[in-house]
Amino acid sequence: MAIDRSAMTSKEREKASVFHSWSAQATINPFMVKDAAGVFVTGEDDLSYLDLSSQLVNTNIGHQHPAVVQAIQEQAGTLCTIAPQHGYVARYRAAELILDRSFDGAAKVFFTNGGTEAMEHAIRMARLHTGRHKVMSAYRSYHGATATSINLTGDPRRWPNDTGSAGVVHFFGPFFYRSMFHSTSESEECERALANLEATIRFEGPDSIAAIVLETVPGTAGIMVPPKGYLQGVRALCDRFGIVYVADEVMCGFGRTGAWFAFHQHEVRPDLVVFAKGVNSGYVPLGGVIVSEAISATFNDRVYPGGLTYSGHPLACAAAVATIEAMTREHIVENAKMIGDDVLRPGLEELAQQHPIIGDVRGLGVFFALELVVDRATKEPLAPYGGTSPAMNEIVAAARAEQLLIFTNFNRVHVVPPCTITADEAREGLRRLGRALSVADRYYTGTV
Repeated sequence: MAIDRSAMTSKEREKASVFHSWSAQATINPFMVKDAAGVFVTGEDDLSYLDLSSQLVNTNIGHQHPAVVQAIQEQAGTLCTIAPQHGYVARYRAAELILDRSFDGAAKVFFTNGGTEAMEHAIRMARLHTGRHKVMSAYRSYHGATATSINLTGDPRRWPNDTGSAGVVHFFGPFFYRSMFHSTSESEECERALANLEATIRFEGPDSIAAIVLETVPGTAGIMVPPKGYLQGVRALCDRFGIVYVADEVMCGFGRTGAWFAFHQHEVRPDLVVFAKGVNSGYVPLGGVIVSEAISATFNDRVYPGGLTYSGHPLACAAAVATIEAMTREHIVENAKMIGDDVLRPGLEELAQQHPIIGDVRGLGVFFALELVVDRATKEPLAPYGGTSPAMNEIVAAARAEQLLIFTNFNRVHVVPPCTITADEAREGLRRLGRALSVADRYYTGTV
């Protein structure tokens, strides 16, 4: 039966008709957006909000970059869609640009519609290549929301979806601030985390393990930059036991950490790289897997049993080409590194001196997290693992009042603006964030 919506507000219509992800539908309060440009988003209230979230950490080149918008429009005028068994310029050009920026020995790109599908296919490739079934991934991780990728995920979103039958084994990666290994230094954390991983491999049976999957820098789980040598140690374990190393760069890739891919900063070569988000800033859904020569060769004469109707969609690939070319031409990756080194790190460390609820500042590039605590000595979080708290809700509300969009998860605020943000815009964002954090200072119970 038709519903009369004429008297409903825009937000009421949104809530009445759209089923929102990761939400209790009765309690959602969506921010209604009118338009966006650069690092600013305009709400239906006609106020302009500084975007320190990059939405879901994907608008790496900012909103409405004119070169990418134009590329999508031009591609739409030529070829909107075509079946994936055909070839076309936008797709192979996007693949070439991605391969040129990836790793020595990268052979081909398999395109998907997003990150979770890319992870599904990376695991399928690894299992078929090795003839093994088990896959290892870290706690405090997120790898997607479809069948295999949600089981790989190491945060509470996995719990209601985990059947225990996906062949996934979890382990603890390095996280010095909340060390599971009682480490007293970053180097000790690295050594003990690698020893734990090797022991887990041995107890699970090396010949049963197809792949180890790691976010190069875990994103939603807390932006824990791995200690020097850890990823090289993982690579060595994979080589020793014949395990495929899968680097999840969905969130940390394409300039986010101040490099084209975060694994470049750790001088390590994966076998498969999963990407999405920043490849075209989410302007049109796109993801993919960068496939090494060895794994690609597995399917030279053997049919790969997988595909998607929209694999390498022309509009998405045209957006990727324009995005990568713009990032190169405008030195956007270099800007992200500069902003992290010169503005965000010192600015966030200064905020930590002003607000005792900030227990830890970590990150690089335009990829930082603030760990919020009620006591720096005990490190008791401002919100429980897997949940929120009145204090965190007040911070979000205060940020909105400051016309600031932020990314929060559990007891953390992630400072993840577009890679295109200027130093002045970043400093303004930090000023607004500092004022928003002030509302929660009264929750601090430790000594300053």
